[in-house]
Amino acid sequence: MSSSSENPTVTERGGGGGGKDRREDDGEKKEGGGGFIEKVKDFIHDIGEKIEEAVGFGKPTADVSGIHIPHISLHRADLVVDVLIKNPNPVPIPLVDIDYLIESDGRKLVSGLIPDAGTIHAHGEETVKIPISLIYDDIKSTYNDIKPGSIIPYLVRVILLIDVPIIGRIKLPLEKSGEIPIPYKPDVDVEKIKFHRFSFEETTATLHLKLENKNDFDLGLNMLEYEMWLGDDSVASAELTESATIEKQGITTMQVPFSFRPKDFGSAVWDMIRGRVTGYTIKGKIDVDTPFGNMKLPISKEGGTTRIKKDDDDDDED
Repeated sequence: MSSSSENPTVTERGGGGGGKDRREDDGEKKEGGGGFIEKVKDFIHDIGEKIEEAVGFGKPTADVSGIHIPHISLHRADLVVDVLIKNPNPVPIPLVDIDYLIESDGRKLVSGLIPDAGTIHAHGEETVKIPISLIYDDIKSTYNDIKPGSIIPYLVRVILLIDVPIIGRIKLPLEKSGEIPIPYKPDVDVEKIKFHRFSFEETTATLHLKLENKNDFDLGLNMLEYEMWLGDDSVASAELTESATIEKQGITTMQVPFSFRPKDFGSAVWDMIRGRVTGYTIKGKIDVDTPFGNMKLPISKEGGTTRIKKDDDDDDED
């Protein structure tokens, strides 16, 4: 009796109350079961952290260490994005995917995915190179306001998907900004041809070439290669190594000496010698340095007209 009095809830609720107590007991068991599962999860998590600490597993780090432009022309620019990845773990980790995007002012220029991009050595670091090509015709046809000769800003976004033991797959987002040009070929024109010595066997002259840079960046001229026709006759061709700076949106004049044999050519040359205006065509290329790297740009002019000037002519008259 004393034990019953000590537990009045059990003695006074012997019938229906007992069923209620069993339901409460069932709830407690369920709660106890849920608590047990959580405890197991916590235990496993704690064990994982202890293993990670003991073995030395950790998240890798990555950074865009540089962006290079190994090739650039009127048609495309090839970029290489260098990503430095450091692996602090005692085992190699696979680089599952590389997802990249280049945009300008929030507009996509190009994107792509590189699967199975390699493995980063244990306790090591490695520079992964991401090659990307920008096709200018695609960009200009998509965005009409991007004009040849301009410089546009860009933002490279890279997401690395890496599989790390114990930790699992993680994503490392990276980004880096810069500028890239949309090149425009220079205009070339024959300002005048000045004769120094004339004979049927050999005539010497100087070709005064005018080069106009229509880009928003300077061109450092290293080499000029050209061929010129008067009418249908090729009268001069050469490859000249000459240093000059063609400032952005500027004009420079080059003096190119040449010689030819008049008796070997047709009426266009004789018209020019007689002082008549004659048609010419000039084609070639220039090798230039730019803030974005070396470029080889074509030059051409068809349907131009010019006339000769003699040494004793006034240079101010054209």
